[in-house]
Amino acid sequence: MPRKETAEMVIRYASMLSAMGTTPRLRIVRQLLRSHPRGMVVSEIAKELNIAGSTLSHHLEKLKNEGIIKVQREGTFLWYSANTVALEGLLGFLYAECCTRNQAISPHNITCCK
Repeated sequence: MPRKETAEMVIRYASMLSAMGTTPRLRIVRQLLRSHPRGMVVSEIAKELNIAGSTLSHHLEKLKNEGIIKVQREGTFLWYSANTVALEGLLGFLYAECCTRNQAISPHNITCCK
């Protein structure tokens, strides 16, 4: 029987993966990672990814609610950035199983950019 915290982690990370499971949301997360640590305002994200403002707001809200991205107000602007702590937890969770415990994937293949 799995430990309680492990079951909770699986539920949490499944929710995060589900939230990123659409093309626009995954593109948003990648864009915010590229702009890390500064982040971007909505108009920059919309222009870069060619996503309409109302649609973009919906996607940003979903990603924010799952803790994948963060938002900070500066004056009249909302700055969005990747929540690297949350993403590090998710990647570490996956990495632990695939690359360390049973080595289904060579750690070198994950950590080395091609």
